[in-house]
Amino acid sequence: MQLHLETDQLNLLANILMERIGKAATQGEPSGSGQSCEKMRLGPQFFDRLLDKILARDLRLDSDELEQLSDLLNRQRLRLTEQINRAQNAAQQAQLQKNLLLLDRVAERVNEACVMF
Repeated sequence: MQLHLETDQLNLLANILMERIGKAATQGEPSGSGQSCEKMRLGPQFFDRLLDKILARDLRLDSDELEQLSDLLNRQRLRLTEQINRAQNAAQQAQLQKNLLLLDRVAERVNEACVMF
């Protein structure tokens, strides 16, 4: 499925994926052969391949990639909402709100693509 996203939306996706890859790498996910297929699919390699597609502006994603991207965006939305609730000042809260609106637009497009698949 081909997504059509604006530059700011692509940048947001790339940042979220880079954060996810960094967290997965620092958690020390094992790379041994005893790993399940599911864990390998969702490991840093999966998100790294997805990030490569985003950076190349190649948004022809399969249903699995769209589903995982949707899940990742939903988790990011929860995290961002918590940050808004803990914001120390109005300027910080306004910036986080702006990011949340952008995230919601991206999530809406991804969810539409999931339904169309």
